Amino acid sequence: MAGPDDDAIDALWFDGLGTRPRPVTVRIARASDGPELRVDVPGEPTRTVPGRDVDWPSRWSARGGPVRLTVGVRGLGSLQIDRPDAWQRACDAAGLRPGLAALMQTRWSVLLGVAALCVAFVLVLHRFGMPWVGERVARHVPLDWELAVSEEVLKGTWLAPSRLPAERQDALRAAFDTLRGSMPPEVGHDAGYVPRLELHLRRGVGPNAFALPGGAVVLTDELVELAARLRLPDDALLGVLAHEIGHVMHRHGTRMVVEQAVMNVGLALALGDLSTLTTTAASAVAGLAYRRGHESQADCFAIEMMTRAGRPTGPMADLLLELGRRSGERDGGDWLSTHPSTPERAARLRRGDVATCARPTSGPSPR
Repeated sequence: MAGPDDDAIDALWFDGLGTRPRPVTVRIARASDGPELRVDVPGEPTRTVPGRDVDWPSRWSARGGPVRLTVGVRGLGSLQIDRPDAWQRACDAAGLRPGLAALMQTRWSVLLGVAALCVAFVLVLHRFGMPWVGERVARHVPLDWELAVSEEVLKGTWLAPSRLPAERQDALRAAFDTLRGSMPPEVGHDAGYVPRLELHLRRGVGPNAFALPGGAVVLTDELVELAARLRLPDDALLGVLAHEIGHVMHRHGTRMVVEQAVMNVGLALALGDLSTLTTTAASAVAGLAYRRGHESQADCFAIEMMTRAGRPTGPMADLLLELGRRSGERDGGDWLSTHPSTPERAARLRRGDVATCARPTSGPSPR
């Protein structure tokens, strides 16, 4: 039976065998493996239920609680408790401690503390864990997988075939091939990574250029036409293409996929259900801050590649500034931008400044 410190609580027992409840008294008692529930039915032996078989109700704050409790009990049905305050006191006396979720619901300090820990975890994982794992895992992603992903993207209906004159398309492809051939063997990311660098001319997404995993570099008609209206030489476009080749060689696209997967899986393992509160924000962080770092790295790659090819990077700076003006970017840039500040990038490109750029990992030239 319950000890003297256990308060008996009147309850109604719904055993699931009939429609009418049976009056009982219940006690919550200490046991070696945690609190247990003891149910006394008049004229019958006491039923002792281990704590693991009790669906313990969530805790509530002192300012307000339920009028009635329903407690599920495995093998017995359910109990209706009309004195929730007495039930909570009995839980406290038996040493039943609320879980983290219950504390978050009843104490602002705990909720804010958990939120702070979640933010700290995301920042630490974002700052140190994701890039470290992402870079190393990306090294082992097969080139065939990257090429398959790129092929699916290029098949998308949002990318229409180029309408540039055939002669202009041939000239751009020839310039791209020349630029690609000028890349020295030491410029690259992974020693065994040999992407298939190919230029794809498309239209329909505005003035833009982007790289896909595996080596596909897309240049839009609109960007070519914009450079022509600005009377910029093809060095402006080649600088942009060198920048995109940098993304390919450093496997930024693949690393982004890996980094976001690491963030989502890490949150799920560490935070359980709480991960749903932060997974979306974490993915957004991965898609912003690390792209900013990737863009700076690709800019450095472009400066070095263009310098080795004997071409200026100033025209690329002029083209970037015009793109920034068209997108409405402020002079100071936008912290929530996927690229670093355009004026800052343009200044570096004009200087041809690679002194502060990290040297890329040795790797072969692409075919």
